Amino acid sequence: MNILVVLKMVPDVVEELEVAQDGKALDTEFLRLILSESDDHALEQAILLKERHGGTVTVLAMDAPEIDDALYTALAKGADRAMKVTADEPGLGTRAAANILAEIIRADESLSRADLILTGTQALDDLDGLVAPIIAQSLGRPYLGIVTAVAPDGAKSVTVVKEYPGSVRGEFDVALPAVLGIQAAEKPPRYVPVAKVRAAMKSQKIGTAEVPTMADGGCRLVEVLALSKPVVSGQAEMLEGDAGEVSAKLCEILASRGLL
Repeated sequence: MNILVVLKMVPDVVEELEVAQDGKALDTEFLRLILSESDDHALEQAILLKERHGGTVTVLAMDAPEIDDALYTALAKGADRAMKVTADEPGLGTRAAANILAEIIRADESLSRADLILTGTQALDDLDGLVAPIIAQSLGRPYLGIVTAVAPDGAKSVTVVKEYPGSVRGEFDVALPAVLGIQAAEKPPRYVPVAKVRAAMKSQKIGTAEVPTMADGGCRLVEVLALSKPVVSGQAEMLEGDAGEVSAKLCEILASRGLL
């Protein structure tokens, strides 16, 4: 089974995020980017499938600060090939990036032959999880998201476990080739020593692909007019007393604001 994993770098929210002086982007002076957590799970699921059933794993990502480290780490973990897409314009939106990735996959025969395309269900800057379904729609392949397990079912389909709210799970047979949004791999993403990453840097290379010219405007940017931190407003009011007293106070507050 040949698997393509789409990776994405996102801001590390462990550090305080600051808005740049122009008010249209994050301040990059101290901004640190890391691999999206769910994309890391997608990579782990791909490597697990390779180890269990054979095949190859290719990783593909849009160019971004520190992306080389993430791609070499993927190679050190067990990926066979890594590629990054060089973009002249920074700040591509989700839809534009997904359309570019789909076009590159379509144009590159080695990528278009992938039986499975895996990516994370969502990212910090893509909570709707649009990358995988946009790629699937563009390539004309079936898509299933919020996936927690994948197993081959013969040569033409995979059995996929999808998670629903309330700890409910559903099992689906998905025809290949397909696109899956991974919520969590069957095992936690593996740790790879720094020495192994450095060895990958010396022995392997990252391929590159240029952003294609798209007649339908798929590379068009969404202009950000203003970006700001949430404004601190009123504080929470704690209601004390038994259930009856708290209910009465809550009704008074709602009535005073015209909500009852």
